[in-house]
Amino acid sequence: MVCCLGALAGGGVWAAGGGGFAGLGEEATGFAEVTPGRTFFFPADLGAHPDYRIEWWYVTANLKDAAGEDYGVQWTLFRQALEPGPQREGWASQQVWMGHAGLTSRETHRFSEAVARGGIGQAGVSAQPFAAWIDDWTFASDSTAGDGLASATLSATGADFSYALTLKSVRPMVLQGDNGYSVKSDHGQASYYYSQPFFDVSGRVTLDGREIDVTGRAWMDREWSSQPLAPGQKGWDWFSLHLPDGEKLMLFQLRSDTDAPFYAGTWIAAGGHATPLDRGDIVLVPLRTHDVAGRQVPVEWSVEIESRGLRIATTPLNPESWMATSFAYWEGPVRFTGTHDGEGYLEMTGY
Repeated sequence: MVCCLGALAGGGVWAAGGGGFAGLGEEATGFAEVTPGRTFFFPADLGAHPDYRIEWWYVTANLKDAAGEDYGVQWTLFRQALEPGPQREGWASQQVWMGHAGLTSRETHRFSEAVARGGIGQAGVSAQPFAAWIDDWTFASDSTAGDGLASATLSATGADFSYALTLKSVRPMVLQGDNGYSVKSDHGQASYYYSQPFFDVSGRVTLDGREIDVTGRAWMDREWSSQPLAPGQKGWDWFSLHLPDGEKLMLFQLRSDTDAPFYAGTWIAAGGHATPLDRGDIVLVPLRTHDVAGRQVPVEWSVEIESRGLRIATTPLNPESWMATSFAYWEGPVRFTGTHDGEGYLEMTGY
């Protein structure tokens, strides 16, 4: 859910400390607006939407090796338009790109960041066949059938880690919020938001030159907007959880300096049917904080969804899962126990 492109603008559109986390609450005059009732088309909506100011392609994966050891993988590509208006070619392009890659184990957390200017081929996204890339990091379909993501490959390389994975799913995309219209505040901010939470994964990760075969599950999020946050919203806590029997749960709270937290979530049946959760049905309580990069970050949580009889506690695979990127945040795999047992990912910003 995170977007962190302000560094590419030299502080321009997004400046740290203003307009909500990473400037995502700044006014976006001249850019396209997010409104209810949009119809989504696939694979077209896998591609970029340059009339909107911000956009991201986001994949997280919970993985195991043959010995049962756990790993987590993150792959993200962000796009930001520095100014509205007709799209320009080459070096004149107003699009900038940033990539984040992470690999987490119980003992270590590795990450890398890449930046690029649009218009010169260094980074970009095509819809059909789907391909998203920045430098040699890629997330690309190897199928032209259906929605374009029945089978895909995912790869990235950092200074001391890499991964190359195959993702497969026969499920359709899941529209979050009100048929893809995801409200983020009581002041009307929103994004277009859909997910593919049903990927099966196989492939290989590499840590310090050691190659490790892995299998597991992955979750893709796609969002675009021009102003997804209210100015006072300083950060969020976002969960993507794989429940027993194939069900999925997405939920988040947006924290504010001026308003009560804003909650939203979606309960996803094993067959893919999505049911938005009532805001009053979501209870998130920090259980334990951990000192990460000189900040107290709540790495363990109690999560309750009364209507679904869910009461769980989450614990991180590695509490040191800090992404010390241009806009720093915590992102890592978690496990949970209680009325439901499973695994997933947690992202926390603004701490």
